[in-house]
Amino acid sequence: MNISIVVPLFNEEESLPELCAWIERVMQENGYTYEVILVDDGSTDESWAVIESLHRNNGHIKGIKFQRNYGKSAALNEGFRAAQGKVVITMDADLQDSPDEIPELYNMIERDGYDMVSGWKKVRYDNAFTKNLPSRLFNGVTSKMTGIKLHDFNCGLKSYKQKVVKSIEIYGEMHRQIPVLAKWAGFRKIGEKVVVHQKRKYGVSKFGFERFVNGFLDLASVMFVGRFGKRPMHFFGFWGSVISFIGLCIWIYLGVMKIVFAKVNMTDRPIFYIGLISIVVGVQLFLAGFLGELITRNAADRNFYLIEKKEGL
Repeated sequence: MNISIVVPLFNEEESLPELCAWIERVMQENGYTYEVILVDDGSTDESWAVIESLHRNNGHIKGIKFQRNYGKSAALNEGFRAAQGKVVITMDADLQDSPDEIPELYNMIERDGYDMVSGWKKVRYDNAFTKNLPSRLFNGVTSKMTGIKLHDFNCGLKSYKQKVVKSIEIYGEMHRQIPVLAKWAGFRKIGEKVVVHQKRKYGVSKFGFERFVNGFLDLASVMFVGRFGKRPMHFFGFWGSVISFIGLCIWIYLGVMKIVFAKVNMTDRPIFYIGLISIVVGVQLFLAGFLGELITRNAADRNFYLIEKKEGL
């Protein structure tokens, strides 16, 4: 199969028939073998009934239904698990992503050899203050911290080699960090394509302002796990040792001062408590690293490596 199209959705009953008809037209014009996986993330409208009707009329359309709303990351993760195409393409169900972009996204994977291609909504029709400006800030910080040169990390329109989506796990709200997850999994050839952003035709946005706060928290999590997930002592042990050493130096200084100036009461000085807290915090960090190492050493996937086997080798 050439292409698997994964579409996470929540309460999009109005847009689904138009989206699927548009996708079918593009697939037929280009002669692709394909499947469309619609992942209903616990919709409360008639989205699932629409998906069932679309499936009856077109066998290429498949559906996955969640019992309740788990979020976009969970929907993408399940869609990735079910995808069978050589190239996997994701898009949102609100018709703001154009299926006409699919052929070039497919070619950039198959022809140009990219592991992943992310869409860039260079011209957006969202509110400048509630979406555009915060999005630019988030994308700029993420690009700087990760070294991935993308303008739009959170664009729903992306394409992947199948082995990329089978090698990463998306949870929480990590759908914003998929390029980062792909990079940490060893896929370095990540490209970008300017895509058309269309005005919302039906419904309202399902994401609030809190997505930007959560996005930065998720970025911190994925950066930490990517660098220190298999070696927590390198982080906690290092900073625990540094902070404990600072506290020890303070106490040595206070000890010398007590010997030289016997009448000085050390416990009346604020620096005494700074040294005490430094030693306590340092020891706690060191123990956290030690416990993390014990957990990591006994984890079932402690020696998981992504291996690509070549034919004839």
